[in-house]
Amino acid sequence: MKLTKSLSTLLLGIVLSFSLLLGFQTNAIASKPIDIPNLLSSIQGYPRLEMALDKYLMAIPSGYYTIANVEELKSLMTDRQALLVDVREPSEYQSGHIPSAINIPLRTISRNLSKIPSDRPVILYCSTGYRSSMGVMTLHLLNYDNVQGFPPSLVGWQKAGEAIAT
Repeated sequence: MKLTKSLSTLLLGIVLSFSLLLGFQTNAIASKPIDIPNLLSSIQGYPRLEMALDKYLMAIPSGYYTIANVEELKSLMTDRQALLVDVREPSEYQSGHIPSAINIPLRTISRNLSKIPSDRPVILYCSTGYRSSMGVMTLHLLNYDNVQGFPPSLVGWQKAGEAIAT
């Protein structure tokens, strides 16, 4: 159990670190740049933990966390009663969303876990896939193994000619 918590903490740190690395070269609070070599070296040096993390990541089947297309999403929503969660901000949701989706902004997801079932599929989407991927990883780290993302997101839904609710 202790190793699982350590892996979860390390994985969350890696996800957040790479999110920062991909998006910004300075952090939001301090004015000095992020020291990338020190950041990466701080997660090294724990060989058992590194091996366990590698084993975990290598065991994830390709596409495991994602719903690849609109037809697959519609099938899950119909056949398996999947809950569709829009993780965009309320103003974005109000301007148009996939029908039947509920809105739980990414920044509030940890405060709204009671709205996320663990007994049926849950699919997250946003505008482009970035926020939903962060939400999927966050929920998986919180032991929600029924959560997937819809990378085509709202843009893919619209390009497929599907209706938008307001």
